[in-house]
Amino acid sequence: MSGIDDRDRADARTVTREFDTTQEDPNVAVVSALAEIEDVPVEELTPLYSCIDHILEHLYSNPPADEADVRITFTYNGYRITVEQDGRARFEPLEDDRLG
Repeated sequence: MSGIDDRDRADARTVTREFDTTQEDPNVAVVSALAEIEDVPVEELTPLYSCIDHILEHLYSNPPADEADVRITFTYNGYRITVEQDGRARFEPLEDDRLG
């Protein structure tokens, strides 16, 4: 037995990015980052707004107070994605969505 469970494998493939909150549209940044991670053209991915509408836009355009420490987590294209108000993002593959 190797001692490595499914969570350890997912953690090993988790990718982080840091977005510029003053310059980037978070919807475009997330889709672009995932296209890079998956090595596919952006056009092959489902538009993010059809999954979570415009929720991320307000995270940067009208941000809450720093002490709120807001983060938004959602599932998109086989990944659990967390975007924080400071621009950090985490892309964690979901094993169940990768099957079949």
